[in-house]
Amino acid sequence: MSKALDGPLSSGQRVAVIIPARNEADRIAATVRVCRAIPLVDLMVVVDDGSTDGTQHAARAAGAVTVRHSVNRGKASAMETGSKVVAMRDPVDGPGRLLLFIDADLGESAANCAPLVQAVLEGEADCAIAALPPQQDAGGHGFVTGLARRAIQRITGWTPTQPLSGQRCLTHEAFFSVLPLAGGWGVETGMTIDLLLQGYTVQEVPCDLEHRATKNNFRGYLHRLGQYRDVWLAVQGRRFFRTGVKMRKPKRRIEHNPGDPYSMSVL
Repeated sequence: MSKALDGPLSSGQRVAVIIPARNEADRIAATVRVCRAIPLVDLMVVVDDGSTDGTQHAARAAGAVTVRHSVNRGKASAMETGSKVVAMRDPVDGPGRLLLFIDADLGESAANCAPLVQAVLEGEADCAIAALPPQQDAGGHGFVTGLARRAIQRITGWTPTQPLSGQRCLTHEAFFSVLPLAGGWGVETGMTIDLLLQGYTVQEVPCDLEHRATKNNFRGYLHRLGQYRDVWLAVQGRRFFRTGVKMRKPKRRIEHNPGDPYSMSVL
């Protein structure tokens, strides 16, 4: 059972979609529109993180509440901004909305994030993370994914299949307990570690999603280098500045089936 929940959430629970976006004018409208099909979604927030194209206008025209950073602050900052906008719109006398974070480039496949909401609604997990199928034309050699996976396993005992997945549904309480978020591309790795260390339950859920793949070209290699740096910094930041974090392998390997809910209570 999850830390924050004693069972399924109430029937009055609502969901807010938060989409950090930068220069996604060609896909953001489709992503926003299909989010209406996700059960219980009644609020969509797009945070335009310093775009130089028409991202904000396209998102607003598609039905999203928009807020804009005048300069690029990074994904973590956009996620925090979006969560604050949602909190201001949450009912005073009701539960805070579940927060469903979605990447801006998912397009029409974003509707397939619905199983993430269901996993949290049923009380099995405080944070449900999308496990994507293999992406067409995707490059990379797994260096960044491997770094993130090993770090999470060494600190928490959990071995995620896709530690960098940005599609996540969390309870209001779980998300605000791990602020501030790790910077840059280390945000997902840092969030996973912090959630588990605080006793929350996470679960990977298969979702049929498609996003813009990073290819094996010069630009792609620069992107992965930045990812590697940010994941390393997120891990080291938790090693040296977060209470109780130890960079060592658990005394025993924790056996768990991929897709099952996981918390550190099994340690």
